[in-house]
Amino acid sequence: MTFNQLDFATYCIGSLSERLGLNQTVVYDKLRDSEILPNYIVAAYDVLHTFSGDYIVDDLVDYMREKGVLE
Repeated sequence: MTFNQLDFATYCIGSLSERLGLNQTVVYDKLRDSEILPNYIVAAYDVLHTFSGDYIVDDLVDYMREKGVLE
């Protein structure tokens, strides 16, 4: 993982935490355990980081729901 990917992952975790009203550790665990963190956020960094913050968070919330991570 590059520094930019790590920085982006941190941004995603913080933004999701704020949107969902969950602790950042809880969000990180959910993303890690569902493999969204390595297989989507980090893997698709080149594309994802070009979108707006709201779009990214909306997309991640939708994906977490699809994966059964969120109700």
